[in-house]
Amino acid sequence: MKHKPPREPDEEHLLRRTARGDRAAFEELYRRTSPWLAIRLRHRCSDDQIIAEVMQETYLAVWRAAGSFAGVVAGGSAVGWVWTIAVRRLIDAFRRRAHHAHPPPGVHESLSAPAAEEEALAGTVGDSVGDALRSLAPELREVLQAMALDGLSVRETAILLGLPEGTVKTRARRARIAMREALS
Repeated sequence: MKHKPPREPDEEHLLRRTARGDRAAFEELYRRTSPWLAIRLRHRCSDDQIIAEVMQETYLAVWRAAGSFAGVVAGGSAVGWVWTIAVRRLIDAFRRRAHHAHPPPGVHESLSAPAAEEEALAGTVGDSVGDALRSLAPELREVLQAMALDGLSVRETAILLGLPEGTVKTRARRARIAMREALS
């Protein structure tokens, strides 16, 4: 009789254990998710100081709020929940710096790879919407992503992408028109 090796706990299980104060589970969750999270955040901002702050704030929030994770709601996953926290912390970091007239150092002007939340959105909203999102020009998709998915204002999107506010407004309008046409 062949024995199966013990299965590693998934991230949802690690998060539930973290909610009970299990430090080893939290450390394992961090070990599994932090490299991926840092990469995703660097697609949004290459300022190492901001990334470090966001990572620290994210995992502090995960430790403190692990008990509030409700993975069963809307088919959410632990990794998606961590990403949501991180995006909100990144938005907060940009908002703190929004009073500057220029983007924070190292902010990318374009994203080279689809972000995880883009892929998740495309998978959850249906094939036609996912296809419409993928068919958008990259400069339209990144504005739509920042404003619709991340909840950034026009000014914050302009800072994030290093664009004038008028350009952001124009691209957002063009993206909405293109999405409407693709879906009709």
